[in-house]
Amino acid sequence: MTPSSVIRLHTHDDVLIATQQLLPGTALASEQWVVRDLIPPGHKLAAHDIKAGAPVRRYNQIIGFAKTDICTGQHVHSHNLGMGEFERDYGIGECIRDLPKVAHPATFMGYQRPNGRVGTRNYIAVMASVNCSATVVRAIARHFNPERLAAFPNIDGVIALPHPLGCGMGVVSEGMDILRRTLVGYARHPNFAGVLFVGLGCEQNQIAPLVEMVGAHEPGMLQQVVMQAEGGTTAAIKKGIAQITAMLARANAYQRTPTPVSELIVGLNCGGSDGYSGITANPALGGASDLLVAQGGTSILSETPEIYGAEHLLTRRAASADIAHKLIGRIAWWKDYTMRNGNQMDNNPSVGNKAGGLTTILEKSLGAVAKGGTSTLNGVYLYAEQVDAKGFVYMDTPGYDPVSATGQAAGGAQIICFTTGRGSAFGCAGVPTIKLATNNALFERMGDDMDVNCGDLITGTAMPVISQRIFDAIIRHASGDKVRSEVLGYGNDEFLPWQVGAVM
Repeated sequence: MTPSSVIRLHTHDDVLIATQQLLPGTALASEQWVVRDLIPPGHKLAAHDIKAGAPVRRYNQIIGFAKTDICTGQHVHSHNLGMGEFERDYGIGECIRDLPKVAHPATFMGYQRPNGRVGTRNYIAVMASVNCSATVVRAIARHFNPERLAAFPNIDGVIALPHPLGCGMGVVSEGMDILRRTLVGYARHPNFAGVLFVGLGCEQNQIAPLVEMVGAHEPGMLQQVVMQAEGGTTAAIKKGIAQITAMLARANAYQRTPTPVSELIVGLNCGGSDGYSGITANPALGGASDLLVAQGGTSILSETPEIYGAEHLLTRRAASADIAHKLIGRIAWWKDYTMRNGNQMDNNPSVGNKAGGLTTILEKSLGAVAKGGTSTLNGVYLYAEQVDAKGFVYMDTPGYDPVSATGQAAGGAQIICFTTGRGSAFGCAGVPTIKLATNNALFERMGDDMDVNCGDLITGTAMPVISQRIFDAIIRHASGDKVRSEVLGYGNDEFLPWQVGAVM
């Protein structure tokens, strides 16, 4: 075997990572011992003997504690590695890093909106206020098929944004606040030239407060229809079609123009992680995030249950104590939230994550935070809250991919980068989602779903090369080149606001 058959991420690590399947009895060229168990690719094996109860390190960080004595060369996974409590040093602000200035900032081709924001796409959105109007929303959007839009080549499409919420919840409640922030964030989103709200009429989530929250909008490009007021389903569909038809000419008048990359807000997300995620795609995306931030752009890291246990790596980069404590406060909220719902924060990784080599939430989180690069943490936002800071920021979201990406988009992200090691099938409605494969086998097997390969880091490509590859893909897709999930039709079913609170 060659030295590349295993990876040692840090000299103080207790485990190595297999880059290919290792058979019992295999002698590793880089070590003075042999493999004891069958080790699947992406999985861990002990670099030395580990006593029961001892902490186990990867990335020079604790990922769990040995359940039993573990011998050198043995497979390290769920059968012998588990969670445990230990103190973390938050080190607030100790690792703030100033990025070098960029002499020649990049540009992309974007849609300049009257409010000064810039879109990467030019859609019209038909948005439900409540699940009861979902059928009407879909019917209105379905009317505007490619044949009917052929005369409007600058319009990317008319998309339906139905959801399962809007009633059976308190008008004054945390859940309603989140839903309204999400819908208002989409209504303000620069990827939408026009928006039509569709409601039933008697729902808790009334349209009038939503329109008031949206505020100033381009005349004629924010409309509403209420089914009960129009006389029912058929009449509401007819009126909605007429309202969208009236928007088409204005939407089509928008054209792409050169725009500084500083106008971009990029969501950083992941799904279907594996043992390579924290080695290849996540840190490579972190490098691309740093490139973006150095040019004045903004990146959003999210998925709070999947940074749990690694939050101290972010607080050390916080621009202020207030920002650090806001992040710590969100972790505390999640501990309480999961406890009162009969769950726990370490109820992770998923079955697929474990099959890919991840064992504990600590290990998964340490790899997940790598998506945020090394730049200063300049803000912490609630779910779907409008992101107004430049640079690297954090948004509190669940780890569930559709809910997390929906929150990032509502906060202003015009494009999302999504790493996956198992092969998540995902796309975000109206917001192009660049899929980054963590390993070569996935990129070859599911190439129809993937946009960028990061797996060649394992076979010798330098990390900065892959980070630049991702950054270039951001520019290319922000400028109009369709991502694979757009070509395949993903997005509408993945619009999913976070449901918090009792269903009544």
